[in-house]
Amino acid sequence: MFAAFDKYRQSFLVGLQSNLVYRMNFAVRGFFSLFHLAVVFVLWGAAFAHTPTMGGFNFAQTLTYFLVMLVMQFFVGAFNEDYQISEEIRNGLINQFLLKPINYFLYRFSIFLAARFVTGALILIPLVIALPLLRNYLVIPHDLWRLPMGLLAMGLSALIQFSIAYCFGMLTFWFLEIQGFVILSMAVESILGGQMFPLDLLPGWVYRIAQFLPFYYQTYFPTAILTGRINELALVWQGLGIQLIWVVVLLTFNQFLWHRGLRRHTAVGG
Repeated sequence: MFAAFDKYRQSFLVGLQSNLVYRMNFAVRGFFSLFHLAVVFVLWGAAFAHTPTMGGFNFAQTLTYFLVMLVMQFFVGAFNEDYQISEEIRNGLINQFLLKPINYFLYRFSIFLAARFVTGALILIPLVIALPLLRNYLVIPHDLWRLPMGLLAMGLSALIQFSIAYCFGMLTFWFLEIQGFVILSMAVESILGGQMFPLDLLPGWVYRIAQFLPFYYQTYFPTAILTGRINELALVWQGLGIQLIWVVVLLTFNQFLWHRGLRRHTAVGG
């Protein structure tokens, strides 16, 4: 058991070293994200210029939402995992995992965790710089249950994010290019994942439908817990239950794609 765990621990450490090589790239990306936050400040500031609240939340609460959402994306977002998996399949590098007692999903997930550890740590640098300018505009709820619940939701969100990326990577067994699928998914995620606007601003019936889709649980759900957009603990438990169901469904589907894909796989290279 411990020997099996050690394999993926080593994968995590290798991924950590690999991502630290490109730490400046991640840091620059983090600093450029502050420009995105500045645009959010200007646009939503204009939206709140003639109304004190929107959807029951004021400007400070909305800005806090977008700040936490930005940090959430760096901690749980699957940036290039789908393309990396696709590249390993197309180039035959995946062949080495067929001959060794290594679970490919767990190997890639270890690399994913290492990357999120680096990007999540580096986004804190520009955040510390921006906080003195934004502290008068931020409102963080002080309910003690929010942090553990939010962290649990973040963990499940990371699994959902990676599982969806893994799914698109597996499509390479059937399609030479997956870029179209990934771009479509990113477009849907940006809307139904709450990256463009808080989902509770949607019409009630649309919001209720979104609550049963996996995109809702990628970034919006943990962000809404931490920023107070979900106030009832019962709704948090309900959301965690649905989130867990999506994790199981996606993990099962990924295993299905893996086994079916291997039947079509021609081992060349690697």
